[in-house]
Amino acid sequence: MSMQYVLSVSEINKYIKEIISRDLVLSNLWVKGEISNYKYHYSGHMYFTIKDDASLLKCVMFRSQTSGLKFLPENGMKVIIKGYISVFERDGQYQLYAEEMQADGIGSLHLAFEQLKKKLQAEGLFEASRKKRIPFLPGSIGVVTSPTGAVIRDIINILTRRFPNVDLKIYPVAVQGETAPAQIARAINRLNRLGNVDVIILARGGGSLEELWAFNDERVARSIYDSGIPVISAIGHETDFTIADFVADMRAPTPSAAAEIAVPEKSMLENTISTYNIRLKNALLRNLAQKRDRLARASGSTVFRQPYNRVYQERMRIDIMGKYIYKAVRLCKEKKSNGLSTLVGKLDALSPLQVIARGYSISKLKKTGRVLKSVSDVEPGDDIEICLIDGKIGCAVKDTEKEKLYVQPEGKKELRGSHGRA
Repeated sequence: MSMQYVLSVSEINKYIKEIISRDLVLSNLWVKGEISNYKYHYSGHMYFTIKDDASLLKCVMFRSQTSGLKFLPENGMKVIIKGYISVFERDGQYQLYAEEMQADGIGSLHLAFEQLKKKLQAEGLFEASRKKRIPFLPGSIGVVTSPTGAVIRDIINILTRRFPNVDLKIYPVAVQGETAPAQIARAINRLNRLGNVDVIILARGGGSLEELWAFNDERVARSIYDSGIPVISAIGHETDFTIADFVADMRAPTPSAAAEIAVPEKSMLENTISTYNIRLKNALLRNLAQKRDRLARASGSTVFRQPYNRVYQERMRIDIMGKYIYKAVRLCKEKKSNGLSTLVGKLDALSPLQVIARGYSISKLKKTGRVLKSVSDVEPGDDIEICLIDGKIGCAVKDTEKEKLYVQPEGKKELRGSHGRA
């Protein structure tokens, strides 16, 4: 067996790669299938597999191509991919190098629209509770739109017709193309930093989904959400819906309708003010007439004709009440005086002075002042003092002798006082 040609693994893989690269079909083809094993590398490259019922094919899409995708690939998604087949020499495997990708059965733009709508809705960017109220009469209006075309002319015509002296600030931007989303987001952010408008109108005329795509960009949506100034979206026709419409504080079906929403009609305001002025004057006149009638009725009443009558009546009432009070106080005083006299009489009857006045005396031990009640309270030689009605007698005890002179009746208190023998 001859081994004239012995090739290395690298040479074989390189040779196969060159053969495949020269094939016209494999160099430029469209392949459809279902995505599986999808991985998004931090470098920006996408690695995945597309398969059908019988086979699978490894694919890679580099960052330079993924940046142009309008939607985010997912496992299970049916796609059509444009690219070429080549060999990855290191692993000796062939794979599809994707250059373009679109959804199979549904447009890529429509798919991207639904994906972004679902994402922002989950984050709460569409919530009605966070939408700001459009001011009734804004001092200044900012319009973010293309400086050329019918849209800006329509907005200017309607605004100046409805409110001739409206303060209008136009921020020109591109409304389609790759640079449009960044310009629109920058315009909204700039107007918020300046703070010189009260409401923003974001406007564009009608067009296809591709032409309106700048308003389906996430940067535009987040700039509207972060805006502290209310935003009215007026993009396309009434049947056209964009992500910006869902995020905006109010959606107008057309740019012309947005201008009508932004400001009221000045002539109608003037008519309304005039009507209110007439109603106010009529109300004041009616109120004045009612007050005059009330004054006339009041001036003919007794209160006005005899203003002191009530005062006199109250004075007489006070006099009567004073008499009642004086009488009550006098009766109370007499009652208390009689009671006091009775108590004084009782107290006087029990007074030791009354006893003395009847010929009795009170004997006290001189050194202590203690009243003598018994002969046992003194001893011979003690000095005593005898109190009489008209003075005192000093004595010295010579001797003592016990003698039962008084028997206390049952239930009676012992008489406080005794005769002493000096």
